[in-house]
Amino acid sequence: MDYSNCSRAQLLERIDELEMLNKELLTQKEQEVRLDFAWSGNLGHWYLNLKTGKIVFNPLKVTALGYRSDELPEQISYSFFTDKLHPNDYAVVMAAMRQNMEGKADVYECEYRIQARDGSWKWFYDRGKVTQRDAAGKAEFAAGIVFDITEKKERALQLEHENKLLEAENVTDALTRIKNRRAVLAQLESWIHEVRHNSQPISIAMFDIDRFKTVNDSKGHVFGDQVLQVTANIIAGNIRVQDVVGRYGGEEFLVVFPNTDQASAGLVCERIRARIEAYPFAEGLKITISGGIAEYRGEAVTAFIDRADQKLYQAKESGRNRIAM
Repeated sequence: MDYSNCSRAQLLERIDELEMLNKELLTQKEQEVRLDFAWSGNLGHWYLNLKTGKIVFNPLKVTALGYRSDELPEQISYSFFTDKLHPNDYAVVMAAMRQNMEGKADVYECEYRIQARDGSWKWFYDRGKVTQRDAAGKAEFAAGIVFDITEKKERALQLEHENKLLEAENVTDALTRIKNRRAVLAQLESWIHEVRHNSQPISIAMFDIDRFKTVNDSKGHVFGDQVLQVTANIIAGNIRVQDVVGRYGGEEFLVVFPNTDQASAGLVCERIRARIEAYPFAEGLKITISGGIAEYRGEAVTAFIDRADQKLYQAKESGRNRIAM
């Protein structure tokens, strides 16, 4: 419609008509959101004038952020929302919108965090598209719909956290909190697979607490458990980040040293042995460990571990409290 010949009174009347129509349409859309959509959390439609930057939206979108309608300015620009985007999500949202505006994507669609009035973060799922373009194809108007998915996201994050805890429990020894036998063997097999391709050295050490049965028999299993925990902590605290220690069984511990030759692994193991010997266990009890070290020679994993175990046996036979290579 051409308004160039309209009088001021006619223009004001037309504006009033459009505002009334807009209000009615928004009311109808809000009723649709509340009654007709199965997906709870729907906050309704939005309409963005890309020429002016002004946005029209269902009031649910701002009430979900903790604002009252009477707190908002009469005209709200798109920046009212974009300024509240989480810093880690801003670029993603802008890129998605830009792709649609430039005609490189059929729709604008993304999930993002937006800051509520109380400082908390809400998760929104937003989907829309450019609906009007000028003769040159430049985007002029966009429309879409937005959902509050905060509860859904929080459930998903909680489930992810619980799964990580469950996964950690599946690979962790319950008493010592280091890796269990299955986990340390899986790590060893993975590294051996790499070694077969890159020819890097890998060494292992098998540790065993000396005369541990005597400790259990004389001091009880509670004391014995404490010895196991302290020993595991000392071993874990004296190896590198890339090394792995696991409880192999009973009072035995397996340490894997990737990219390490036998001599270098021996230096670390000797340090561990000395620190356990010097540790002030309760009741003045002296605890020692013996260890056997082996460097990988291309054999099967079981044979590799058996070589370290044979060295451990030699250390025991030689008087205990020593490392054999």
